[in-house]
Amino acid sequence: MDVVSVNIINSSMVSVCREMGITLMKTSYSTIFNEALDFTCGLANAKGELIAVADYCPAMIGGMPTLIENCIKEIPSSEMNPGDVILHNDPYRGGLHLPEHTVFKPIFIDGEVVAYAVAIGHLAEVGGMTPGGFAGEATEIFQEGLRLPPVKIVKEGKDNEEVWKIMLANVRTPRYNFGDLRALISAADLGEERLKGLILKYGKDFFMKTVDDLMDYSERRMRAEIKEIPNGLFQFEDYVENDGIEDKVFTIKANVYVEDEEVIIDYEGTSPQARGPINATYGVSVSAAYNAMLNLTDASIPKNSGCFRPIKVVAPPGTVVNVDYPAPEVGGNTETHPRIAFAVLGAFSKAVPEKVIACEGGTHLNFVFGGYHDDYEEYYVCYDLEAVGWGARPYADGNDMVDSINGNCRTTPVEVFETRFPWLVESFHLNQDSGGAGKYRGGLGAEKILKCNADLITISQMTDRHHIAPYGLFEGKEGGFGATLVQKNGEENWKDVVESYGKVSSSKFSNIPIRRGDRVKIVTPGGGGYGSPKERDKDMIREDVLDGFISKEVAETIY
Repeated sequence: MDVVSVNIINSSMVSVCREMGITLMKTSYSTIFNEALDFTCGLANAKGELIAVADYCPAMIGGMPTLIENCIKEIPSSEMNPGDVILHNDPYRGGLHLPEHTVFKPIFIDGEVVAYAVAIGHLAEVGGMTPGGFAGEATEIFQEGLRLPPVKIVKEGKDNEEVWKIMLANVRTPRYNFGDLRALISAADLGEERLKGLILKYGKDFFMKTVDDLMDYSERRMRAEIKEIPNGLFQFEDYVENDGIEDKVFTIKANVYVEDEEVIIDYEGTSPQARGPINATYGVSVSAAYNAMLNLTDASIPKNSGCFRPIKVVAPPGTVVNVDYPAPEVGGNTETHPRIAFAVLGAFSKAVPEKVIACEGGTHLNFVFGGYHDDYEEYYVCYDLEAVGWGARPYADGNDMVDSINGNCRTTPVEVFETRFPWLVESFHLNQDSGGAGKYRGGLGAEKILKCNADLITISQMTDRHHIAPYGLFEGKEGGFGATLVQKNGEENWKDVVESYGKVSSSKFSNIPIRRGDRVKIVTPGGGGYGSPKERDKDMIREDVLDGFISKEVAETIY
């Protein structure tokens, strides 16, 4: 192995991926892209193996190899031409969930496909029964939006007009969807241009050999990390509180087998698939396992298919972690993924407690809404995600108000939010006492109050942790609950949607009308604590009280 060339080419490819992401951010129309950064850009070899990726959305990083390998089974390289761009969003063809659209472009050298430029992004509007793509009460995937198998959206550099017409005719915001898809395509175009230049600079054969060496290097690094973990079977369970259709708990069970340099993560014992949309596809369950392992191991290991080779995943079909068609699944990638990842991390806490954090808030809140904007004279849709408290660490408090483990996304600034959508943000602050107590405290969640400034806004939500709190570790206390409450205009009391609108779930619902003057309060869960609260340093307690992170009552009664 030429170690110098491996590092130079890896760094160059990662830089290409980051530049693709910047292009996508700067040219997109929707806040979910240009503010929240809910996308990932990567590069794959001719086999569909991931060879480089930028540090954007972890769920997509782990899911990218499955996505590309499935796409090129349906459209093999022999059917591709220079200038083609393939689009795909079908969860039952290797996808993660329906709103995420994968765009990939073959890169030709001497008439041969040698690589692919890939961009995955979450489109805010995908059709279906609710504006914003998160139908909390869906009972089949057809209610969640328009599914596209791998299809050429661009053929030899020219738009495939028929595909564009079908797509834009099935969404509420065709102008925004057109712009966001163009942004995804532009990212793939840039990736093709940059990587092609890199290959021509070093020569095709040398480049391909070096990339193979890079993946072997990542594999060896991951095996060395696993070898430091004690052999054995380690188990843990976490729970999804309901599926929006039935008020019952669903179990996520992780059975982690460690043997020398390999790990098998088996979800046997997980609940059968749900009627509602909390189901995860196989790609999500694989991605969640990879996500957990990347959080346990050295962050400097290059992220590619090589580092995933020592990790095997078993997900029984027909369960919440490997859903069968045509059940709904949109919440599997946002709510069930973090539950899977932290079930795996919980299992590892029994083997390597010094490397594992307590549970974080484990939800993206997924507050979606739509309506007609009088000022702009067009329909709008928004997918708004919020941040949670992260779990405490063996050596430090958890981070406050950070996106969940599978997202790595940003919240939309208040100024942008109020400009783009007819809401007034009356307050937005950290939620005191929401971090689980412990030797190290869990991170704080947040509270946000919105006032409706339109005649009608239709809201839906897909979230969790209203009734089952994030777990603490080693006598650390649970993190605070989340909540979604509505205060109708002229009323004083805040009520959840079960009480106000007769919904089954307070955390998963569809199509609630919010009128002018109504308020919505969104509370995000906090992270769990690590270690006994009795062991917390008194100076740290005093500082938390002075900063307003914990109340005097909590300081006196718990600490």
